Amino acid sequence: MINTTVSLDLIDFEEEDPGDLLESIRIRGIAIPVHVYRNGERYQCADGRKRLTACRILRNEKPGIDRVPVFVKGDYSKAGNAFWGPKNHH
Repeated sequence: MINTTVSLDLIDFEEEDPGDLLESIRIRGIAIPVHVYRNGERYQCADGRKRLTACRILRNEKPGIDRVPVFVKGDYSKAGNAFWGPKNHH
């Protein structure tokens, strides 16, 4: 997994009622990164629809909330040889 930040506009997801997360994210921001898969130039949400919905709601009142921390699942492109270690793991 690659840890980075991504524009909220590049993540595809179905909105879900954020419940209590809305107030928590309003105060603290996102504490746990959203899990996404890369889909061409965009991303597909795998876990974190409530957090993303809260960010959409708050984006006009909280500066910086339009970029969210993400784990890009299944993207080993930046892992390099050290990721696999000294042995071939086939």
